[in-house]
Amino acid sequence: MTNIASPDIIYTKVDEAPQLASVSLLPVIQSFASAAGVSVGVKDISLAGRIIAAFPDNLSADQRQADDLAELGELVKNPNANVIKLPNISASAPQLIAAIKELQDKGYAIPDYPENPKTVAEKAIRNRFDAIKGSAVNPVLREGNSDRRAAVAVKNYAMSNPHSMGEWVPDSKTVVSTMSSDDFFSNEKSVTLTAEQAGAARIELVAQDGSITVLKESVSYSAGTVVDATFMSGRALDLFLADQIEQTKAAGVLFSIHLKATMMKVSDPIIFGHAVRVFLQPVFDAFGEKLAASGVNPNSGLGALLDQVADMPEAEEILAAIAAVMADRPALYMVNSDKGITNLHVPSDVIIDASLPALIRAGGKGWGPDGAAADTNCVIPDSSYAPIYDESVEYFKETGAFDPATAGTVQNVGLMAQKAEEYGSHPTTFEIPHDGTVRIVLANGDMSLTHEVVAGDIWRSASTKQAPIEDWVQLAISRQKSEGCQSIFWLDESRAHDAELLKYVTPILAAAAVSDKFQILTPRAATRLSLETIRQGKNSIAVTGNVLRDYLTDLFPILELGTSAKMLSIVKLMNGGGLFETGAGGSAPKHVQQLMQENHLRWDSLGEFCALGESLKFLADTKANDKARVLGRAVDRATQDILDRNKSPRAKVGQTDNRSSHYYFALYWSQALATQNEDQTLIAKFAPIAAALAENESQILEELASNEGSPADLGGYFLTDVQKTEKVMRPSQTLLRILGEL
Repeated sequence: MTNIASPDIIYTKVDEAPQLASVSLLPVIQSFASAAGVSVGVKDISLAGRIIAAFPDNLSADQRQADDLAELGELVKNPNANVIKLPNISASAPQLIAAIKELQDKGYAIPDYPENPKTVAEKAIRNRFDAIKGSAVNPVLREGNSDRRAAVAVKNYAMSNPHSMGEWVPDSKTVVSTMSSDDFFSNEKSVTLTAEQAGAARIELVAQDGSITVLKESVSYSAGTVVDATFMSGRALDLFLADQIEQTKAAGVLFSIHLKATMMKVSDPIIFGHAVRVFLQPVFDAFGEKLAASGVNPNSGLGALLDQVADMPEAEEILAAIAAVMADRPALYMVNSDKGITNLHVPSDVIIDASLPALIRAGGKGWGPDGAAADTNCVIPDSSYAPIYDESVEYFKETGAFDPATAGTVQNVGLMAQKAEEYGSHPTTFEIPHDGTVRIVLANGDMSLTHEVVAGDIWRSASTKQAPIEDWVQLAISRQKSEGCQSIFWLDESRAHDAELLKYVTPILAAAAVSDKFQILTPRAATRLSLETIRQGKNSIAVTGNVLRDYLTDLFPILELGTSAKMLSIVKLMNGGGLFETGAGGSAPKHVQQLMQENHLRWDSLGEFCALGESLKFLADTKANDKARVLGRAVDRATQDILDRNKSPRAKVGQTDNRSSHYYFALYWSQALATQNEDQTLIAKFAPIAAALAENESQILEELASNEGSPADLGGYFLTDVQKTEKVMRPSQTLLRILGEL
């Protein structure tokens, strides 16, 4: 086989609105990049693509496709890696099942998802699917730590055009509620492994009669790895939820639960299922056996439950019982009031890092069943990170909302390389089948990580390797030196895991003689100080672990910028390459719905623009391509022009949409290249392109908007038809002709 060189830049094919947008944007990127001798390739990490790659057995030759995620997993370990990563679906079970059905309907012989596998074959199929569920992509690609911040152009625009903020009042009834004992935080144990302890370990459940069930046969740990183990009591969780339901009803506010069922794909769907069951406890008490016999799994949510009940012989009786319980319970926070979709309908519908910042930005208000905004009890069962939201709510009650026009910014340096911390815990998370003792038996026989558990408890272990920790601290030192602003390690010495991290952090800071440049604060204290800092118009760097990286890079941008989709996100890969991420995708499904109904896509590609500029400048450094640097700098100018001239997509038909925004990006990018003086060859190439794009503005915009207001046929949702999608997303032949001239 001929060995074909990898493209200079890899652009990822993903899902939903970001993928549709890339169909429009990629011709612009590839055409412009070619003028600098830069090749841009595509790798498919979409949910549908990953399912197809995982099940080649019964597929025809033309249906099969390579495992692009595995290929990218190797590429990101290469010093020349340069990947632009768009937000992909981190699939919950309902999303995975929906994608499977769509593929089956298209003629792909993909097996059904075994909800309750019994045979060896079913368990093998389930294992393949479980490798696709949740955050399957990010841990593979993130071979480096995170440097995430608002791009200068985006921050400038946000301050000049501040978004609306809800009004906070001191007597707001909105609260954050969390467990005070028997949760993951309180039960956590943590050790840093010695050379003797490193190697192959196993996780066992020892029953009361001494019999041993091996939960995980072989887990490989290297010396210096921080290993954590903890559990959440199922009984304590149920008591907590029942109490919160009663307190919510007494307070007269909305009930909401906030989890991360996509990233924490084993533990959080189970917790979500507990919430569904406890909320409908009288129904399960009366009909539990019949519901179980019909395959009802509360972990899949209220929506799936209602669908399954509708097909049962006892449907009328059970639905009446559900209606009676719902009428007696507190009103639920709604995902979509118009469609009756509640907080408990789908586990992936209410993702904590998107839902809570939006609620805080709105003055503590959530949407109720009546379509009106109301105060809310925000229930976060595990108390590990609940304090950041609790402190934010209390802070704004005391001070009122701040002004985005004058606010500073919180940057983030996040520890996430090589599956660091809880987000890498999926293979070592278990719902306990029977009472006993869970223990990790290390390579030398040590068993310092043990817990007494009972059936129904949720036990998990996570690990963080030494090299990523050290790289994270060095990245923090570098960023602090560059910015010169307040810098805080968000670490709680009373938490077992954080205490182990501090054994690395403090000596490294001391050795670099920068201990005085950093503060070390608990997440609660760091939240208040950071909010007060940015209220004063100053900046702060939050140096955090993986989950807090995820949470804070939504919380602060949504407060400062109105959105987290426009962040500059650079992953400095540990072997020297670069991974450039483009922002969050939480609103993508609603965008796709609008496109399919009205042929108007309001997805904003600003995150892609920011990532592209950094990718090109990084390429210039790694491959000594000065033309790529010129292109990258011109991207920055074009991005600023998009903002300054108000050419970002807007919400309604007839306004600028994603495709017309891409036209203006191409126009401004070409104009920047045609007028810069660094490279006469590029000036000569882009002057006629800029002129042609400007001269044909009316024609191009008319072609782009030719079908707006009418339904758009994409030929699918998870796996769209290529030709139909290109017809929808590339409707201007004039624009394509001009790009072709490059």
